[in-house]
Amino acid sequence: METEGGGWTVFQRRMNGKADFYRTWSDYTNGFGNLSEEFWLGNELLHNLTSMGPVTLRVDLGSGNDTAYAHYSSFTIDSEAKHYAIEVSGYTGTAGDSMRYHNGRPFSTRDKEPHPLGIHCARAYMGGWWYKNCYKTNLNGLYGTNSNNQGVVWIDWKGKDSSIPFTEMKFRPAGFSVTTHG
Repeated sequence: METEGGGWTVFQRRMNGKADFYRTWSDYTNGFGNLSEEFWLGNELLHNLTSMGPVTLRVDLGSGNDTAYAHYSSFTIDSEAKHYAIEVSGYTGTAGDSMRYHNGRPFSTRDKEPHPLGIHCARAYMGGWWYKNCYKTNLNGLYGTNSNNQGVVWIDWKGKDSSIPFTEMKFRPAGFSVTTHG
């Protein structure tokens, strides 16, 4: 939460494989996991918090001593009525712009695929995500799995065959300034 001057709300973390991310729509709506380890904050809370005003998204990735990040200047999650669709734009960073592929897509889980595109991506790639035939990033995939493209993946950084050991997704108000808050 102290990255780049702080002010972040972390809503997703993968670090040890202790939490199962192959979950139901209800689980992803309400959130699950352990806040001090691996968790998903919950899509309903994510929608409420990102609707309060403009927010930015930061994704931190780590594999051994290798790290990368993606920052998006605009980030929102729509309501459940709109299947918690993601809106993300304004990329900068070192990880590559894998999230752009998912912009505008609804959230999907193993038991709910709002806008199917031929394959049930959440079932095929074992996670809950904003799939689009199917992904360029799948940070809620199977932890530690390097086969069948089912791992924790950010294609523009490590490709499809490398499951990333550490991921963290977080947001903060777009107008946040280190000088006024630090």
